[in-house]
Amino acid sequence: MRITVFGANGNVGSRVVAEALSRGHEVTAVVRDPARAGALPPAATVRTGDARDADAVAELSAGQDLVISATRPAPGSEGELADATRALLAGLARTGVRLLLVGGAGSLTVPGGGGRTVVDDPALVPPSWRPIALACGEQLAVCRDETVVDWAYVSPPALLEPGRRTGGYRLGTDELLVDDRGVSEISMEDLAVALLDEAEGSRHHRTRFTVGY
Repeated sequence: MRITVFGANGNVGSRVVAEALSRGHEVTAVVRDPARAGALPPAATVRTGDARDADAVAELSAGQDLVISATRPAPGSEGELADATRALLAGLARTGVRLLLVGGAGSLTVPGGGGRTVVDDPALVPPSWRPIALACGEQLAVCRDETVVDWAYVSPPALLEPGRRTGGYRLGTDELLVDDRGVSEISMEDLAVALLDEAEGSRHHRTRFTVGY
């Protein structure tokens, strides 16, 4: 496949690039600051661009099979996330390329919580995380209003950290996945595995899904 990755030098994006290359895909790694592109694998084609610019999205997605976006706004600029998602969708509407979007866990429901969402559970989302969790909820709402682009929105579990690639994970829909210890987590490496499995299998269309151990 020919895959464009926005946010390619971020924590998740860089692992997505590495996973995609390891499977033999052609990767266009998009970064906003070319000075930060040095850590990307030489097999990736590095391009400068901004997911908030619909024209740039259209240019960088033309002729591709899939766009994966793993961008995150800087603290204090969480409101940019929904705007960037609108720009991504507007650009991809011109090219007809599918979007796989890395979102947030805040809008998932808490198991046994009577419909309470993760963002409203202080045990899962401390006050410092609440702005980005709310922004991710708005991001998902933008996607759900989209009727042209073939999109899929991936909500990670409550804890997402660098770790080990095991190749194992579970899939869910709208409820937070927890393991038999009551922990909701996955490594960034295995999130990348799940993303590339979805890229290759194309199981989810205009819907959200979640992953976890």
